[in-house]
Amino acid sequence: MPFTFEQGPIRPPSEAKSLLLRFTRNCPWNRCRFCPVYKGRSFSRRPLSEIKADIDAVSHILEDLKALSWSLGEGGRISPVVINRVLTDPAQGTCTRHVAVWAYHGEGTVFLQDANNLIMRTSDLVEALRYLRERVPGITRVTSYGRSNTIARKSLDEMKEIRHAGLDRIHIGLESGSDTVLRFMEKGATADQHMEAGRKVIEAGMTLSEYIMPGLGGVRWSREHALETARVLNAIDPHFIRLRSLRIPPGTPLHEDLQEGAFEPLGDDDVVREIRLLVENLEGIHSTLTSDHIMNLLENVEGTFPHDKPRMLAAIDRYLELPDQDRLLYRLGRRGAALRSVDDLMDPAMRARLERARRELEAETGKDLETLIKELGDQYI
Repeated sequence: MPFTFEQGPIRPPSEAKSLLLRFTRNCPWNRCRFCPVYKGRSFSRRPLSEIKADIDAVSHILEDLKALSWSLGEGGRISPVVINRVLTDPAQGTCTRHVAVWAYHGEGTVFLQDANNLIMRTSDLVEALRYLRERVPGITRVTSYGRSNTIARKSLDEMKEIRHAGLDRIHIGLESGSDTVLRFMEKGATADQHMEAGRKVIEAGMTLSEYIMPGLGGVRWSREHALETARVLNAIDPHFIRLRSLRIPPGTPLHEDLQEGAFEPLGDDDVVREIRLLVENLEGIHSTLTSDHIMNLLENVEGTFPHDKPRMLAAIDRYLELPDQDRLLYRLGRRGAALRSVDDLMDPAMRARLERARRELEAETGKDLETLIKELGDQYI
């Protein structure tokens, strides 16, 4: 079956709430120096007939689930009884199980996976979206990744047509607003294209999430990266700003740069300082900033501008004002997924557990704490 469904690396199938469909294969711009996901994979547009066949498959599965529900006396509902039968029946395939879980949660969210579905011809994308909405009942939101250089080439009328066909939300990997950083990372977009694309998405009536990557400028361009990214975000005023702090996977060009000394990464504390500089310079916007990812050191740096800006800065300052040893201990706990904010470190029982874990890890491995923290962080790559 050529379609797949969301199942994150630490998320069990029973919590897979979004239905993922493929309108394209992989990424049309797979040279980004920090991205390991699409390396060596060819890109292609999927034929509209294939996309429709996948949508039909989902529709047929939903019909079969409804019939099963009636046979079990559940009146057509995708109830716990139906879910239990599907998940425990070895005759049921993976796709049926994922569609059943999606229907059971009832949130109706669909995510068009791979990196840039808007590279499709507008007429094909519009037809696929309309077909999806027609054939699959209960959809409340359709989301896709998109690239700024692609969106910038589409007219506003095209974007409005795509919106009216059923695409509600677009996620863009802005990563940086610095043209220097974007060129070095071979992102394939400029700051001007990011601004043009972001404004176009919003004017078309879609919700826009912009992903930025603290640390992407390294030591050399940290300040420029923060200030120029703030400038671009101020010009766009996206609905969401999502932080995804840089980590460098082996096998990527950026990892080679690291080994050759061409790129010097920031330490955790300097990344936090860079985020502070970014937040400090976000002005005149109404975006909601989120830090909901384990790679971010401070998960509680979140809120909506302008009201929550002082609170976000205070959360950052609270961490930076900790004694050196407390910051080390916090980083250990965060990279071990035990902490979300400095408040968690203040819990005496948690602190005692972290102190004990630190002693045991150092004794068992013979490694210093900085090395252990890095290894714990790298497990999430």
